[in-house]
Amino acid sequence: MGAEGGEGRAASGRRGYVCALLLLFLEVALSCRSDKRTPVLLYSPHGRDLLGLLERTYEKAHPEIDIRWLDMGSQEVYDRVRSEKANPQGDVWFGGPDTIFYRGAREGLLQPYRPGWASAIPAEARDSRDLYFGAYRTPAVIVYNSAAVSPADAPKDWDDLLDPKWKGKIIIRYPLASGTMRAIFGLILARSIEKTGSPAQGYDWLKRLDAQTKSYEMNASVLVQRIARREGLVTVWDLPDVLLEMKHSRNLAYSFPTSGTPVIDDAIGIVAGARHLPQARAFLEWVGSPEAQRLAANEAYRLPARTDIPPAELPAWARDVQEKLVPARLDWALLERQGAMWMSTWDREVRGRGSR
Repeated sequence: MGAEGGEGRAASGRRGYVCALLLLFLEVALSCRSDKRTPVLLYSPHGRDLLGLLERTYEKAHPEIDIRWLDMGSQEVYDRVRSEKANPQGDVWFGGPDTIFYRGAREGLLQPYRPGWASAIPAEARDSRDLYFGAYRTPAVIVYNSAAVSPADAPKDWDDLLDPKWKGKIIIRYPLASGTMRAIFGLILARSIEKTGSPAQGYDWLKRLDAQTKSYEMNASVLVQRIARREGLVTVWDLPDVLLEMKHSRNLAYSFPTSGTPVIDDAIGIVAGARHLPQARAFLEWVGSPEAQRLAANEAYRLPARTDIPPAELPAWARDVQEKLVPARLDWALLERQGAMWMSTWDREVRGRGSR
């Protein structure tokens, strides 16, 4: 009797367990079926702080939309959109230098749409065929650990990074995946061409920087954190990521290079063949609206590309940047034409070959 009772209870328990699994499966299935929102997929290097903020805000105002995003480097976004050209999966290409958007436009990866705010950004920050538009201005800065380096001792300009005192104390974002680093290295090589007619002097400068560099960081979100943890003391990176990390760490500071810094027109465009075209257009319209531009400035340290937002409506950090920033004069067309070859040469002939 006892054995039979135990078997009965075991069988009953198994039936209860199966029933519970079936109920859970039905709940998940019904939940999925009840979500009738239209998904809009963003490919973006902007990081979870900005992407999560825009997702929450936009979905609150548009409950019929499900904003989804994949966070990756700007070069990786381009590679993905290009690989999916025959069968597009993404809807919006959101973020990265306009030089890489130019390449994508040339290869038919974007489709035209002119948002209502197009005339509010400079002509040089938008494509003449309405394929992409600058959403934010992203300057590069020199970053250092303020607990270990005083403002007086910190690098003030690009050449200061070559000072022997920084040997083995610099961490650099791996440039082949990064639009920001391509712009910085491009500035060095373009200046060499302007001065001597050849990039050779620029490559020599990059070799000397390589000799100073402790490591190349593959993960953009970890780069500045490593400086805050004193795993390195100095890096160069984009201002928004630095300001976001400064919210969590007191041991970071930055400066604008005195000879000028590249300011990236961080663009947005619609993927050619986007599956959810009307919804993608509506999202692009919103990103450039004064409301969304102020939101990104206040909460995620993005400098608006729009020139018609009064300074008084911007946060203090943005007004400070506008006063102190020295934009470098950079031939962006040259960078677009030569950038891929320059980076390939750097990877073959510079990386790991600096005299250590």
